[in-house]
Amino acid sequence: MELDEKSKYGEPRKHDPSFKGPIQNRGCTDIVCCIFFIVAILAYFAVGILAWSQGDPRKVIYPTDSRGQFCGQAGTPQENKPLLFYFNIMKCASPMVLLEFQCPTPQICVQSCPTKFMTLVSAVNTPSDFDYYKNFCQEGVTMSMGAAQILSLRLCPATLIPSVPFTRRCFPALGQKGGVITVGNSSQFDDGRGNMIDAKNLLDGVSNATVVMEARQVVMKIFEDYTQSWYWILIGLVIAMLISLLFIVLLRYLAGIMVWVMIVLVILVIGYGIFHCYMEYAALQQKPGSNVTIQQLGFQTDFSVYLQIRQTWLAFMIILAIVEVVIILLLIFLRKRLLIAIALIKEASRAIGHVMCSLFYPLFTFLLLAIVIAYWAVTAVFLSTSNQAIYKVFNESACMYSRDNCDPGNYSTSVMKGHCPDSQCLFAFYGGETVYHKYLIALQFYNVFLFFWCANFVTALGQMTLAGAFASYYWAPVKPNDMPAFPVFSALGRSLRYHTGTLAFGSLILAIIQIIRVLLEYLDHKLNAAQNKFAKFLLCCLKCCFWCLEKFIKFINRNAYIMVAIYGKNFCTSAKDAFFLLMRNMIRVAVLDKVTDFLLFLGKLLIVGLVGVFAFFFFSGKVKAFENTAPSLHYYWVPILTVVVGSYLIAHGFFSVYAMCVDTLFLCFCEDLERNDGSASRPYYMSSSLREILWKNKAEDPSASSAQQQDDEDDIQLKQQQTRQDDSA
Repeated sequence: MELDEKSKYGEPRKHDPSFKGPIQNRGCTDIVCCIFFIVAILAYFAVGILAWSQGDPRKVIYPTDSRGQFCGQAGTPQENKPLLFYFNIMKCASPMVLLEFQCPTPQICVQSCPTKFMTLVSAVNTPSDFDYYKNFCQEGVTMSMGAAQILSLRLCPATLIPSVPFTRRCFPALGQKGGVITVGNSSQFDDGRGNMIDAKNLLDGVSNATVVMEARQVVMKIFEDYTQSWYWILIGLVIAMLISLLFIVLLRYLAGIMVWVMIVLVILVIGYGIFHCYMEYAALQQKPGSNVTIQQLGFQTDFSVYLQIRQTWLAFMIILAIVEVVIILLLIFLRKRLLIAIALIKEASRAIGHVMCSLFYPLFTFLLLAIVIAYWAVTAVFLSTSNQAIYKVFNESACMYSRDNCDPGNYSTSVMKGHCPDSQCLFAFYGGETVYHKYLIALQFYNVFLFFWCANFVTALGQMTLAGAFASYYWAPVKPNDMPAFPVFSALGRSLRYHTGTLAFGSLILAIIQIIRVLLEYLDHKLNAAQNKFAKFLLCCLKCCFWCLEKFIKFINRNAYIMVAIYGKNFCTSAKDAFFLLMRNMIRVAVLDKVTDFLLFLGKLLIVGLVGVFAFFFFSGKVKAFENTAPSLHYYWVPILTVVVGSYLIAHGFFSVYAMCVDTLFLCFCEDLERNDGSASRPYYMSSSLREILWKNKAEDPSASSAQQQDDEDDIQLKQQQTRQDDSA
């Protein structure tokens, strides 16, 4: 290799007889970013305290009546009244409902929904009926007041209609009988003023109110599914953890066999998925209505509906078939490199065998990530519920103050009430115009940004800690005698003591890119209805570019942390050294690094597939043995999806130890080749098996050019000549 070609990617490191692996005498790096990170964390705590002092999650959990009280909240007068009752549900047919998310009619908290027809006029004449009617009236109502006075003061509804609870609200019990819309068992009802109203007139009001509550309904059903299945989800995640741990232990002792078993099982599991999708597709062939397309079906909150049409299973079958073909083709074309990658995994298994506690380090990472996610989620909920209750004027006749803000405390004596006697001051929604509420969006943005930064910091800490531990193994002259007693704890201490700023710097760069991607997704959502094709194309290109940039930065950060763990330099210097080192060994990177990542990805795919198939058969009730054991759910895909995602994260956590070990050994190997030449005075630190894997086998790999092989031979001869000159000197 020519000198100018070498200098293009920096000069190789020189031999240093005093170098013994991760240096111990190091100083703090990227101090400015460390200080900035600490200040940002303190500000994040301040945002959390502010959100917790202003927010109120009860606004999401409980329905709110016209006076702003929460229905069903423990420790309040409404504790035994969990349902919200509308005086006149037909008022919900107003378009203002969809704009203001509140029906322009009085609403009160009740213990149960009405079960029979009754008018106020008839109820005031019968004490027993009036006692029942008062359950749906405001406080202070007596028979002596008379129906006219009660209605004028809007203390009671004019009529009661049989209703059923739905999302903690009372809606008319609408049905259909003989093609006619009915409420209760009647097609008409008395509106309380002697007028007979068709039951079908209630449809618009119920429909509008249902649209407003549909999102909350889905969320509540999902929440109920979690309450019914959380312990089964935990069991599924524990099974995923045990399977992952079993795979890692078997890789330690049977790496070659386990990799091939893993490859075969992945192919078989995906093949079974294709077969199952085909069987479901064929079974629906004769079923009426199964030929409806997904476009015709539209969006459905009950996702099990999609499983009743053939197109869904056909799509699943095509996707799995494509994945199967891609994996088989990759295995065919990479068959020779697979042997080298398997040997590298064997060497990584030896390293992990000397640093066994590294297998349990992902549990610490999971704990930190759980804290970060929990803090972000709680802060987001409190921020979103920190708005104030807004009351507006609702009226029957024309009023100049209609929809203006009002104060329910003194509304009866206010000017608004004087000009509009039939108006009311009712709760409308949660909002606010204070300085704090104007900056809510900015606070939510800061919450998301700090979430990305802290999550990336935790991940980076794990990468640097594991890199330091495995580098201690590689650079130990006599393994494991010259290794630290607790390599993982030593590496963790060095990372936190000296390189918190470096970790914050690398994770900050990644967080900025991720938050830009979030903003691009937000813009894409806003421009969905736009007809400007150029803007859509430009946005699509930007999303693609930033996705690629994020992947590249993750790759650079990962290798930079390895160099920091070894040499203790700052982030920029370490990133440059790692990049140049990889560029000087580009062929080895292409041959080994990504092939090993592919094998480890197959391992994660296998674990997710096994646990996912088991979860599907259990929660969907497809197996008769589990019919009485499985919980009753609204959406059985909720626990299945949770188990699948959780299994992937668990498998990723365990296999990330292997991936980090392989990357660290690879970089250390490249450094070792540049520092030493294998002579007595400059011996290699690599094991003989690793040298055979990464050096000699390269000559057998068809991707390695003869020019590159000649360059390596020239490098070795040059190093040996320099050694003889140094010895003679």
